[in-house]
Amino acid sequence: MNVLKYISHKTSVIFILIFGLLFISCETTELNLTEDPNSLNPNQSDPDLFLNSIQIDFGKVIERFGAIGSQVVRIDNMYGRDYQNAYSPSDFNDVWSGSYQSTGESYDDQNEHSQKFNGILADIRALHPIATKDKLYYHLGISQVIEAYIIVTLVDFFGDIPYSEALKGADNLNPKLDSGAEVYSSAITLLDDAILNFKKDIPNTPKNDFYYGRDWEKWIKVANTIKMKIYLQKSLVDNDAISNFTKIVDTGDYIKNMDEDFQFKWGTNVIQPDNRHPRYANNYEGDGADEYMSNWLMNLMSNANDPRIRYYYYRQSNVVPGAETAPDEETLSCSLESPPQHYIDGGFTFCFLNNGYWGRDHGDDDGTPPDGFKRTNFGVYPAAGRFDDSSFKGTQQGDGGKGAGITPILLSSWVEFMIAEVALGKMDISSARTAFSSGLTKSIAKVTTFGSLDNTANLSFEPNTTDISTFINNKLAQFDAATTPKDRWNIVAEQYWISLFGNGIDAFNFYRRTGYPTTLQPNIEPFPATGNFIRSFPYPSDLTTNNSSVDPKPNVNQKVFWDKNADSPTFPIAN
Repeated sequence: MNVLKYISHKTSVIFILIFGLLFISCETTELNLTEDPNSLNPNQSDPDLFLNSIQIDFGKVIERFGAIGSQVVRIDNMYGRDYQNAYSPSDFNDVWSGSYQSTGESYDDQNEHSQKFNGILADIRALHPIATKDKLYYHLGISQVIEAYIIVTLVDFFGDIPYSEALKGADNLNPKLDSGAEVYSSAITLLDDAILNFKKDIPNTPKNDFYYGRDWEKWIKVANTIKMKIYLQKSLVDNDAISNFTKIVDTGDYIKNMDEDFQFKWGTNVIQPDNRHPRYANNYEGDGADEYMSNWLMNLMSNANDPRIRYYYYRQSNVVPGAETAPDEETLSCSLESPPQHYIDGGFTFCFLNNGYWGRDHGDDDGTPPDGFKRTNFGVYPAAGRFDDSSFKGTQQGDGGKGAGITPILLSSWVEFMIAEVALGKMDISSARTAFSSGLTKSIAKVTTFGSLDNTANLSFEPNTTDISTFINNKLAQFDAATTPKDRWNIVAEQYWISLFGNGIDAFNFYRRTGYPTTLQPNIEPFPATGNFIRSFPYPSDLTTNNSSVDPKPNVNQKVFWDKNADSPTFPIAN
Protein backbone atom coordinates (compact mmCIF):
# COMPACT_ATOMS: atom_id res chain seq x y z
CA MET A 1 0.00 0.00 0.00
CA ASN A 2 1.29 3.52 -0.78
CA VAL A 3 2.28 4.97 2.60
CA LEU A 4 1.38 8.53 1.66
CA LYS A 5 -2.04 7.42 0.48
CA TYR A 6 -2.63 5.55 3.72
CA ILE A 7 -1.59 8.50 5.87
CA SER A 8 -3.40 11.07 3.76
CA HIS A 9 -6.74 9.28 3.64
CA LYS A 10 -6.72 7.78 7.08
CA THR A 11 -5.79 11.03 8.80
CA SER A 12 -8.78 12.66 7.14
CA VAL A 13 -10.99 11.04 9.78
CA ILE A 14 -9.36 12.86 12.67
CA PHE A 15 -10.37 15.83 14.73
CA ILE A 16 -13.64 17.55 13.70
CA LEU A 17 -14.19 18.89 17.22
CA ILE A 18 -11.39 19.12 19.77
CA PHE A 19 -12.41 19.15 23.43
CA GLY A 20 -10.11 19.60 26.37
CA LEU A 21 -6.89 20.04 24.38
CA LEU A 22 -3.91 21.99 25.63
CA PHE A 23 -2.40 24.00 22.82
CA ILE A 24 1.21 24.93 22.34
CA SER A 25 2.07 27.54 24.94
CA CYS A 26 2.19 26.95 28.65
CA GLU A 27 -1.33 28.29 28.95
CA THR A 28 -4.40 26.09 28.93
CA THR A 29 -6.97 26.71 26.24
CA GLU A 30 -10.34 25.13 26.93
CA LEU A 31 -12.30 24.44 23.78
CA ASN A 32 -16.01 24.73 24.33
CA LEU A 33 -17.01 24.28 20.71
CA THR A 34 -20.75 23.86 20.44
CA GLU A 35 -20.74 23.90 16.64
CA ASP A 36 -18.65 21.74 14.34
CA PRO A 37 -15.89 24.02 12.95
CA ASN A 38 -15.43 21.66 9.99
CA SER A 39 -19.03 21.86 8.83
CA LEU A 40 -19.31 25.59 8.29
CA ASN A 41 -20.93 27.47 5.46
CA PRO A 42 -20.87 31.17 4.55
CA ASN A 43 -24.24 31.71 6.20
CA GLN A 44 -22.63 31.01 9.58
CA SER A 45 -21.03 34.39 10.10
CA ASP A 46 -19.49 33.82 13.53
CA PRO A 47 -15.81 34.76 13.00
CA ASP A 48 -14.71 32.59 15.92
CA LEU A 49 -16.15 29.48 14.26
CA PHE A 50 -14.27 30.25 11.05
CA LEU A 51 -11.06 30.87 12.99
CA ASN A 52 -11.50 27.60 14.87
CA SER A 53 -11.82 25.75 11.57
CA ILE A 54 -8.79 27.52 10.08
CA GLN A 55 -6.57 26.70 13.05
CA ILE A 56 -7.60 23.04 13.26
CA ASP A 57 -7.38 22.39 9.52
CA PHE A 58 -3.96 24.04 9.48
CA GLY A 59 -2.65 21.49 11.98
CA LYS A 60 -3.88 18.52 9.99
CA VAL A 61 -2.71 19.82 6.60
CA ILE A 62 0.79 20.53 7.91
CA GLU A 63 0.89 17.02 9.40
CA ARG A 64 0.21 15.60 5.94
CA PHE A 65 2.71 17.81 4.14
CA GLY A 66 5.26 16.98 6.81
CA ALA A 67 4.77 13.25 6.27
CA ILE A 68 5.27 13.59 2.52
CA GLY A 69 8.45 15.60 2.91
CA SER A 70 9.80 13.17 5.52
CA GLN A 71 9.34 10.18 3.25
CA VAL A 72 11.38 11.43 0.31
CA VAL A 73 14.31 12.56 2.48
CA ARG A 74 14.61 9.38 4.58
CA ILE A 75 13.34 10.85 7.85
CA ASP A 76 10.42 8.45 7.32
CA ASN A 77 10.21 5.44 5.06
CA MET A 78 9.27 5.93 1.41
CA TYR A 79 7.30 3.15 -0.27
CA GLY A 80 8.09 3.00 -3.95
CA ARG A 81 11.18 1.89 -5.86
CA ASP A 82 11.42 4.89 -8.18
CA TYR A 83 10.72 8.57 -7.74
CA GLN A 84 8.75 8.95 -10.95
CA ASN A 85 6.01 6.57 -9.76
CA ALA A 86 6.25 6.66 -5.97
CA TYR A 87 3.43 9.23 -5.82
CA SER A 88 0.44 9.58 -8.12
CA PRO A 89 -1.56 12.77 -8.73
CA SER A 90 -4.54 11.36 -6.83
CA ASP A 91 -2.39 11.02 -3.70
CA PHE A 92 -2.49 14.80 -3.31
CA ASN A 93 -6.21 15.46 -3.76
CA ASP A 94 -6.89 15.38 -0.04
CA VAL A 95 -4.11 17.74 1.00
CA TRP A 96 -4.99 20.07 -1.88
CA SER A 97 -8.66 20.30 -0.92
CA GLY A 98 -7.67 20.71 2.72
CA SER A 99 -5.57 23.72 1.73
CA TYR A 100 -8.05 25.26 -0.69
CA GLN A 101 -11.65 24.16 -0.53
CA SER A 102 -13.23 20.77 0.00
CA THR A 103 -15.28 19.31 -2.80
CA GLY A 104 -17.30 17.18 -0.40
CA GLU A 105 -16.69 14.09 1.68
CA SER A 106 -13.17 12.72 2.01
CA TYR A 107 -12.73 8.97 2.52
CA ASP A 108 -10.00 6.65 3.65
CA ASP A 109 -8.84 3.93 1.26
CA GLN A 110 -11.48 1.44 2.35
CA ASN A 111 -14.37 3.91 2.72
CA GLU A 112 -14.61 3.13 6.41
CA HIS A 113 -14.77 6.71 7.59
CA SER A 114 -15.46 10.13 6.18
CA GLN A 115 -14.97 13.71 7.19
CA LYS A 116 -16.19 16.96 5.70
CA PHE A 117 -14.01 20.05 5.90
CA ASN A 118 -14.15 23.45 4.25
CA GLY A 119 -10.50 24.05 3.40
CA ILE A 120 -8.19 26.60 4.97
CA LEU A 121 -8.11 29.26 2.26
CA ALA A 122 -11.88 29.04 1.71
CA ASP A 123 -12.51 29.68 5.41
CA ILE A 124 -10.02 32.55 5.40
CA ARG A 125 -11.82 34.17 2.47
CA ALA A 126 -15.11 33.83 4.35
CA LEU A 127 -13.62 35.23 7.56
CA HIS A 128 -11.90 38.30 6.18
CA PRO A 129 -14.91 40.54 5.30
CA ILE A 130 -16.51 39.79 8.66
CA ALA A 131 -13.32 40.41 10.63
CA THR A 132 -12.51 43.55 8.66
CA LYS A 133 -15.99 45.00 9.17
CA ASP A 134 -15.88 44.33 12.93
CA LYS A 135 -12.22 45.34 13.32
CA LEU A 136 -11.24 41.89 14.57
CA TYR A 137 -7.59 42.45 13.81
CA TYR A 138 -6.25 39.50 15.79
CA HIS A 139 -8.56 37.15 13.89
CA LEU A 140 -7.12 38.62 10.73
CA GLY A 141 -3.55 38.34 11.99
CA ILE A 142 -3.81 34.64 12.82
CA SER A 143 -5.45 33.86 9.49
CA GLN A 144 -2.80 35.86 7.61
CA VAL A 145 0.05 33.97 9.26
CA ILE A 146 -1.60 30.64 8.47
CA GLU A 147 -2.37 31.65 4.88
CA ALA A 148 1.23 32.75 4.32
CA TYR A 149 2.61 29.44 5.58
CA ILE A 150 0.12 27.40 3.53
CA ILE A 151 0.68 29.16 0.21
CA VAL A 152 4.46 29.04 0.60
CA THR A 153 4.27 25.30 1.33
CA LEU A 154 2.04 24.75 -1.71
CA VAL A 155 4.65 26.47 -3.86
CA ASP A 156 7.48 24.47 -2.28
CA PHE A 157 5.75 21.18 -3.08
CA PHE A 158 4.00 21.91 -6.38
CA GLY A 159 5.58 25.02 -7.93
CA ASP A 160 3.23 27.55 -9.55
CA ILE A 161 -0.25 27.44 -8.01
CA PRO A 162 -3.65 29.12 -8.46
CA TYR A 163 -3.80 32.02 -6.02
CA SER A 164 -4.81 35.49 -7.22
CA GLU A 165 -7.85 34.13 -9.11
CA ALA A 166 -8.57 31.19 -6.78
CA LEU A 167 -11.65 30.71 -4.59
CA LYS A 168 -13.87 33.10 -6.54
CA GLY A 169 -16.55 30.51 -7.18
CA ALA A 170 -18.64 30.89 -10.32
CA ASP A 171 -16.81 34.12 -11.16
CA ASN A 172 -13.78 32.05 -12.18
CA LEU A 173 -13.98 28.29 -12.39
CA ASN A 174 -10.55 27.99 -14.02
CA PRO A 175 -8.16 30.18 -12.05
CA LYS A 176 -4.75 30.65 -13.65
CA LEU A 177 -1.48 29.60 -12.10
CA ASP A 178 0.49 32.34 -10.34
CA SER A 179 4.25 32.05 -10.39
CA GLY A 180 5.87 30.79 -7.22
CA ALA A 181 7.82 34.04 -6.92
CA GLU A 182 4.58 36.06 -6.99
CA VAL A 183 3.02 33.84 -4.33
CA TYR A 184 6.09 34.22 -2.14
CA SER A 185 5.80 38.01 -2.42
CA SER A 186 2.16 37.79 -1.42
CA ALA A 187 3.16 35.73 1.62
CA ILE A 188 5.61 38.41 2.76
CA THR A 189 2.86 41.03 2.43
CA LEU A 190 0.47 38.87 4.44
CA LEU A 191 3.02 38.48 7.23
CA ASP A 192 3.80 42.20 7.32
CA ASP A 193 0.08 42.94 7.56
CA ALA A 194 -0.32 40.33 10.29
CA ILE A 195 2.42 41.94 12.37
CA LEU A 196 0.65 45.30 12.10
CA ASN A 197 -2.66 43.70 13.10
CA PHE A 198 -1.16 42.06 16.18
CA LYS A 199 0.09 45.46 17.35
CA LYS A 200 -3.36 47.04 17.31
CA ASP A 201 -5.54 47.56 20.37
CA ILE A 202 -8.92 45.92 19.92
CA PRO A 203 -11.93 45.32 22.19
CA ASN A 204 -12.63 41.72 21.11
CA THR A 205 -10.03 38.97 20.85
CA PRO A 206 -10.59 35.45 19.45
CA LYS A 207 -12.32 33.04 21.81
CA ASN A 208 -9.80 30.33 20.94
CA ASP A 209 -6.15 30.68 20.12
CA PHE A 210 -5.05 27.04 19.84
CA TYR A 211 -1.38 27.89 19.43
CA TYR A 212 -0.38 30.66 21.84
CA GLY A 213 -3.30 31.29 24.17
CA ARG A 214 -3.70 34.91 23.00
CA ASP A 215 -0.04 35.87 23.42
CA TRP A 216 0.17 38.23 20.47
CA GLU A 217 3.87 38.91 20.90
CA LYS A 218 4.50 35.24 20.14
CA TRP A 219 2.38 35.47 17.01
CA ILE A 220 4.62 38.36 15.89
CA LYS A 221 7.64 36.15 16.48
CA VAL A 222 6.04 33.42 14.36
CA ALA A 223 5.36 35.87 11.53
CA ASN A 224 8.97 37.04 11.58
CA THR A 225 10.25 33.45 11.69
CA ILE A 226 8.19 32.46 8.66
CA LYS A 227 9.69 35.46 6.88
CA MET A 228 13.14 34.12 7.79
CA LYS A 229 12.16 30.76 6.34
CA ILE A 230 10.95 32.43 3.13
CA TYR A 231 14.12 34.47 2.72
CA LEU A 232 16.30 31.43 3.25
CA GLN A 233 14.32 29.34 0.77
CA LYS A 234 14.71 31.92 -2.00
CA SER A 235 18.32 32.77 -1.23
CA LEU A 236 19.50 31.17 -4.50
CA VAL A 237 17.44 33.61 -6.59
CA ASP A 238 17.28 36.75 -4.42
CA ASN A 239 20.47 38.70 -3.73
CA ASP A 240 18.82 40.50 -0.81
CA ALA A 241 17.40 37.39 0.86
CA ILE A 242 20.27 36.69 3.27
CA SER A 243 20.56 40.33 4.35
CA ASN A 244 16.79 40.39 4.99
CA PHE A 245 17.14 37.16 6.97
CA THR A 246 19.96 38.66 9.02
CA LYS A 247 18.03 41.84 9.74
CA ILE A 248 15.33 39.81 11.48
CA VAL A 249 17.93 37.84 13.44
CA ASP A 250 19.48 41.11 14.59
CA THR A 251 16.13 42.27 16.01
CA GLY A 252 15.83 39.13 18.15
CA ASP A 253 12.09 39.17 17.47
CA TYR A 254 11.72 35.57 16.27
CA ILE A 255 11.21 32.10 17.76
CA LYS A 256 14.15 31.56 20.12
CA ASN A 257 12.80 29.58 23.07
CA MET A 258 10.83 26.38 23.56
CA ASP A 259 7.78 28.20 24.92
CA GLU A 260 7.60 30.10 21.62
CA ASP A 261 7.58 26.96 19.44
CA PHE A 262 4.91 26.89 16.75
CA GLN A 263 3.17 23.53 16.98
CA PHE A 264 -0.26 21.90 16.86
CA LYS A 265 -1.39 19.89 19.88
CA TRP A 266 -3.45 16.73 19.47
CA GLY A 267 -5.81 15.07 21.98
CA THR A 268 -6.68 11.60 23.26
CA ASN A 269 -10.27 11.08 22.05
CA VAL A 270 -10.69 7.83 20.15
CA ILE A 271 -14.16 8.51 18.75
CA GLN A 272 -16.54 11.44 18.33
CA PRO A 273 -14.04 12.69 17.22
CA ASP A 274 -10.75 10.80 16.98
CA ASN A 275 -8.43 13.73 17.64
CA ARG A 276 -5.27 11.75 18.41
CA HIS A 277 -2.03 12.34 16.60
CA PRO A 278 -2.43 10.69 13.16
CA ARG A 279 0.78 8.70 13.55
CA TYR A 280 -0.56 7.30 16.80
CA ALA A 281 -4.04 6.60 15.44
CA ASN A 282 -2.58 4.81 12.40
CA ASN A 283 -0.04 2.69 14.26
CA TYR A 284 -1.35 1.96 17.75
CA GLU A 285 -4.10 -0.36 16.60
CA GLY A 286 -5.39 -3.85 17.19
CA ASP A 287 -3.25 -5.26 14.38
CA GLY A 288 -0.06 -3.50 15.44
CA ALA A 289 1.95 -0.86 13.62
CA ASP A 290 1.03 0.00 10.03
CA GLU A 291 4.06 2.08 9.00
CA TYR A 292 7.76 1.32 8.80
CA MET A 293 10.49 3.48 10.26
CA SER A 294 13.45 4.66 8.20
CA ASN A 295 16.45 2.36 8.50
CA TRP A 296 18.73 5.22 7.52
CA LEU A 297 17.64 7.51 10.34
CA MET A 298 17.46 4.79 12.99
CA ASN A 299 20.94 3.60 12.05
CA LEU A 300 22.34 7.13 12.17
CA MET A 301 20.89 7.75 15.63
CA SER A 302 21.70 4.32 17.05
CA ASN A 303 25.36 4.43 15.99
CA ALA A 304 25.77 7.84 17.61
CA ASN A 305 23.99 6.96 20.89
CA ASP A 306 21.65 9.84 20.16
CA PRO A 307 19.76 10.70 23.37
CA ARG A 308 16.56 11.30 21.38
CA ILE A 309 16.28 7.80 19.94
CA ARG A 310 14.21 6.27 22.77
CA TYR A 311 11.69 9.10 22.38
CA TYR A 312 11.42 8.85 18.58
CA TYR A 313 11.09 5.07 18.36
CA TYR A 314 9.57 2.25 20.36
CA ARG A 315 11.06 -1.19 19.65
CA GLN A 316 8.44 -3.93 19.84
CA SER A 317 11.11 -6.61 19.45
CA ASN A 318 14.66 -6.84 20.75
CA VAL A 319 15.86 -8.82 17.73
CA VAL A 320 15.68 -8.36 13.96
CA PRO A 321 15.91 -11.30 11.53
CA GLY A 322 19.36 -11.35 9.97
CA ALA A 323 20.89 -9.42 12.86
CA GLU A 324 20.47 -10.97 16.32
CA THR A 325 18.39 -13.88 15.08
CA ALA A 326 18.22 -16.06 11.98
CA PRO A 327 16.84 -14.65 8.72
CA ASP A 328 13.08 -15.07 8.35
CA GLU A 329 11.49 -15.12 4.92
CA GLU A 330 7.99 -14.65 6.31
CA THR A 331 8.51 -11.53 8.42
CA LEU A 332 11.57 -9.93 6.78
CA SER A 333 12.17 -11.40 3.33
CA CYS A 334 15.14 -9.18 2.56
CA SER A 335 17.03 -10.81 5.45
CA LEU A 336 17.67 -13.68 3.03
CA GLU A 337 18.79 -11.38 0.21
CA SER A 338 22.19 -9.91 -0.66
CA PRO A 339 22.55 -6.12 -0.58
CA PRO A 340 22.45 -4.35 -3.96
CA GLN A 341 25.88 -3.60 -5.33
CA HIS A 342 25.49 0.17 -4.93
CA TYR A 343 24.71 -0.39 -1.23
CA ILE A 344 27.88 -2.45 -0.86
CA ASP A 345 29.96 0.12 -2.74
CA GLY A 346 28.64 2.98 -0.59
CA GLY A 347 28.80 1.13 2.72
CA PHE A 348 25.08 1.61 3.40
CA THR A 349 23.10 -0.47 5.86
CA PHE A 350 20.76 -2.96 4.21
CA CYS A 351 17.52 -4.58 5.40
CA PHE A 352 18.20 -5.06 9.11
CA LEU A 353 19.76 -3.21 12.03
CA ASN A 354 20.98 -4.38 15.40
CA ASN A 355 19.35 -3.83 18.79
CA GLY A 356 15.79 -4.43 17.63
CA TYR A 357 15.52 -1.45 15.25
CA TRP A 358 13.22 -3.05 12.67
CA GLY A 359 12.46 -0.78 9.72
CA ARG A 360 12.81 -0.56 5.96
CA ASP A 361 15.27 0.78 3.43
CA HIS A 362 14.53 3.75 1.20
CA GLY A 363 12.27 2.71 -1.67
CA ASP A 364 11.60 -0.82 -0.42
CA ASP A 365 8.16 -1.69 -1.80
CA ASP A 366 7.93 -5.28 -0.60
CA GLY A 367 4.53 -6.44 0.58
CA THR A 368 3.28 -6.30 4.14
CA PRO A 369 4.25 -9.40 6.15
CA PRO A 370 2.79 -10.35 9.57
CA ASP A 371 5.17 -8.10 11.51
CA GLY A 372 2.77 -5.50 12.95
CA PHE A 373 3.80 -6.39 16.50
CA LYS A 374 7.49 -6.72 15.66
CA ARG A 375 8.50 -3.69 13.57
CA THR A 376 9.67 -0.56 15.37
CA ASN A 377 6.83 1.87 16.03
CA PHE A 378 6.56 5.62 16.56
CA GLY A 379 7.57 6.60 20.08
CA VAL A 380 6.52 9.24 22.55
CA TYR A 381 7.87 12.17 20.48
CA PRO A 382 6.07 13.68 18.67
CA ALA A 383 3.16 11.21 18.31
CA ALA A 384 2.69 10.49 22.04
CA GLY A 385 3.18 6.76 21.71
CA ARG A 386 5.37 4.72 24.06
CA PHE A 387 8.75 5.73 25.47
CA ASP A 388 11.26 2.98 24.70
CA ASP A 389 12.20 1.54 28.09
CA SER A 390 13.46 -1.73 26.60
CA SER A 391 10.23 -3.51 27.55
CA PHE A 392 9.87 -4.81 23.95
CA LYS A 393 6.09 -5.24 24.01
CA GLY A 394 3.63 -5.13 21.15
CA THR A 395 1.88 -1.76 20.98
CA GLN A 396 -1.85 -1.23 21.01
CA GLN A 397 -4.50 1.44 21.38
CA GLY A 398 -4.22 3.36 24.64
CA ASP A 399 -0.49 2.76 25.13
CA GLY A 400 1.93 5.50 26.06
CA GLY A 401 0.77 9.08 25.75
CA LYS A 402 -2.48 7.97 24.05
CA GLY A 403 -1.82 10.18 21.03
CA ALA A 404 -1.71 13.58 22.77
CA GLY A 405 1.37 14.59 20.81
CA ILE A 406 2.26 17.50 18.56
CA THR A 407 2.79 18.35 14.93
CA PRO A 408 5.85 20.62 15.01
CA ILE A 409 5.62 23.50 12.55
CA LEU A 410 8.49 25.87 13.44
CA LEU A 411 10.65 25.13 16.48
CA SER A 412 13.34 27.19 18.16
CA SER A 413 15.87 24.42 17.50
CA TRP A 414 15.12 24.53 13.76
CA VAL A 415 15.72 28.27 13.69
CA GLU A 416 19.22 27.72 15.09
CA PHE A 417 19.95 25.32 12.23
CA MET A 418 18.67 27.94 9.78
CA ILE A 419 21.11 30.43 11.29
CA ALA A 420 23.87 27.83 11.07
CA GLU A 421 23.11 27.34 7.37
CA VAL A 422 23.46 31.04 6.68
CA ALA A 423 26.74 31.15 8.60
CA LEU A 424 28.12 28.14 6.70
CA GLY A 425 27.20 29.84 3.45
CA LYS A 426 29.27 32.85 4.52
CA MET A 427 32.12 30.59 5.71
CA ASP A 428 31.63 32.02 9.20
CA ILE A 429 32.66 28.79 10.94
CA SER A 430 32.57 30.18 14.47
CA SER A 431 28.99 31.47 14.17
CA ALA A 432 27.90 28.26 12.47
CA ARG A 433 29.36 26.24 15.35
CA THR A 434 27.55 28.36 17.94
CA ALA A 435 24.20 28.01 16.18
CA PHE A 436 24.78 24.30 15.57
CA SER A 437 25.46 23.74 19.27
CA SER A 438 22.38 25.73 20.24
CA GLY A 439 20.19 23.83 17.77
CA LEU A 440 21.33 20.48 19.16
CA THR A 441 20.83 21.60 22.74
CA LYS A 442 17.34 22.98 22.14
CA SER A 443 16.21 19.94 20.15
CA ILE A 444 17.28 17.48 22.84
CA ALA A 445 15.85 19.64 25.62
CA LYS A 446 12.45 19.68 23.92
CA VAL A 447 12.32 16.02 22.99
CA THR A 448 13.28 14.82 26.47
CA THR A 449 10.29 16.59 28.03
CA PHE A 450 7.98 14.11 26.29
CA GLY A 451 8.92 11.09 28.39
CA SER A 452 6.44 12.12 31.05
CA LEU A 453 3.56 11.62 28.60
CA ASP A 454 4.02 7.87 29.00
CA ASN A 455 3.11 7.33 32.65
CA THR A 456 3.64 3.57 32.35
CA ALA A 457 7.26 3.81 31.18
CA ASN A 458 10.36 3.05 33.21
CA LEU A 459 11.99 6.44 32.84
CA SER A 460 15.25 5.24 34.35
CA PHE A 461 16.13 4.60 30.69
CA GLU A 462 16.00 8.32 29.93
CA PRO A 463 19.36 9.88 29.07
CA ASN A 464 21.00 11.74 31.94
CA THR A 465 22.84 15.05 31.72
CA THR A 466 26.15 13.25 31.15
CA ASP A 467 24.70 11.26 28.24
CA ILE A 468 23.39 14.44 26.66
CA SER A 469 26.52 16.54 27.15
CA THR A 470 28.70 13.71 25.85
CA PHE A 471 26.61 13.45 22.69
CA ILE A 472 26.65 17.20 22.04
CA ASN A 473 30.39 17.44 22.72
CA ASN A 474 31.04 14.56 20.34
CA LYS A 475 29.13 16.28 17.57
CA LEU A 476 30.94 19.56 18.19
CA ALA A 477 34.24 17.70 18.12
CA GLN A 478 33.30 16.22 14.75
CA PHE A 479 32.43 19.69 13.50
CA ASP A 480 35.76 21.06 14.73
CA ALA A 481 37.68 18.17 13.15
CA ALA A 482 36.03 18.63 9.75
CA THR A 483 38.64 19.60 7.16
CA THR A 484 36.32 20.49 4.27
CA PRO A 485 33.11 22.53 3.88
CA LYS A 486 31.37 19.35 2.67
CA ASP A 487 32.14 17.59 5.96
CA ARG A 488 30.76 20.50 8.01
CA TRP A 489 27.63 20.68 5.87
CA ASN A 490 27.00 16.97 6.31
CA ILE A 491 27.43 17.12 10.08
CA VAL A 492 25.04 20.06 10.43
CA ALA A 493 22.52 18.70 7.92
CA GLU A 494 22.28 15.27 9.56
CA GLN A 495 21.52 16.78 12.95
CA TYR A 496 19.11 19.29 11.45
CA TRP A 497 17.15 16.43 9.93
CA ILE A 498 17.07 14.50 13.19
CA SER A 499 15.62 17.59 14.87
CA LEU A 500 12.98 17.75 12.09
CA PHE A 501 11.54 14.34 12.98
CA GLY A 502 7.76 14.78 12.83
CA ASN A 503 7.73 17.29 9.95
CA GLY A 504 9.92 16.95 6.86
CA ILE A 505 8.79 20.08 5.01
CA ASP A 506 11.96 22.00 5.77
CA ALA A 507 14.17 18.96 5.17
CA PHE A 508 12.73 18.59 1.67
CA ASN A 509 13.44 22.27 1.03
CA PHE A 510 16.94 22.13 2.56
CA TYR A 511 17.83 19.11 0.44
CA ARG A 512 16.90 20.79 -2.84
CA ARG A 513 18.48 24.08 -1.73
CA THR A 514 21.85 22.74 -0.57
CA GLY A 515 22.25 19.12 -1.70
CA TYR A 516 23.12 18.01 1.84
CA PRO A 517 23.53 15.64 3.52
CA THR A 518 25.30 13.54 0.91
CA THR A 519 25.33 10.60 3.32
CA LEU A 520 21.78 9.46 2.59
CA GLN A 521 20.93 5.85 1.91
CA PRO A 522 20.07 5.58 -1.81
CA ASN A 523 17.02 3.89 -3.26
CA ILE A 524 17.01 0.12 -3.43
CA GLU A 525 16.95 0.53 -7.20
CA PRO A 526 20.12 2.22 -8.49
CA PHE A 527 20.07 5.30 -10.68
CA PRO A 528 18.93 5.66 -13.46
CA ALA A 529 16.21 3.07 -12.83
CA THR A 530 15.03 5.06 -9.82
CA GLY A 531 14.71 8.30 -11.83
CA ASN A 532 15.80 11.77 -10.77
CA PHE A 533 15.06 12.93 -7.25
CA ILE A 534 11.68 14.66 -6.87
CA ARG A 535 12.08 18.41 -7.37
CA SER A 536 8.34 19.04 -7.13
CA PHE A 537 5.32 16.79 -6.80
CA PRO A 538 2.65 16.15 -9.45
CA TYR A 539 -0.33 18.44 -9.48
CA PRO A 540 -3.34 16.79 -7.81
CA SER A 541 -5.59 15.04 -10.29
CA ASP A 542 -8.60 17.00 -9.01
CA LEU A 543 -6.83 20.22 -10.01
CA THR A 544 -5.90 19.21 -13.53
CA THR A 545 -9.25 17.48 -14.15
CA ASN A 546 -11.41 20.38 -12.99
CA ASN A 547 -9.30 23.38 -14.03
CA SER A 548 -8.70 23.77 -17.75
CA SER A 549 -5.99 26.33 -17.04
CA VAL A 550 -3.71 23.72 -15.49
CA ASP A 551 -2.07 20.82 -17.31
CA PRO A 552 -0.56 17.76 -15.61
CA LYS A 553 3.20 17.88 -15.11
CA PRO A 554 5.26 15.64 -17.41
CA ASN A 555 7.35 14.32 -14.49
CA VAL A 556 8.64 15.17 -11.02
CA ASN A 557 11.77 16.90 -12.38
CA GLN A 558 10.03 20.28 -12.60
CA LYS A 559 11.80 22.70 -10.25
CA VAL A 560 10.16 25.32 -8.08
CA PHE A 561 11.21 28.89 -8.80
CA TRP A 562 13.87 29.09 -6.07
CA ASP A 563 15.58 25.82 -7.01
CA LYS A 564 18.39 26.84 -9.36
CA ASN A 565 20.63 23.86 -8.71
CA ALA A 566 21.75 21.47 -11.41
CA ASP A 567 19.59 18.54 -12.40
CA SER A 568 19.80 15.37 -10.37
CA PRO A 569 22.00 13.32 -10.25
CA THR A 570 24.68 15.92 -11.13
CA PHE A 571 23.42 17.89 -8.17
CA PRO A 572 24.88 16.17 -5.07
CA ILE A 573 21.75 14.35 -4.05
CA ALA A 574 21.85 10.67 -3.12
CA ASN A 575 19.49 8.98 -5.54
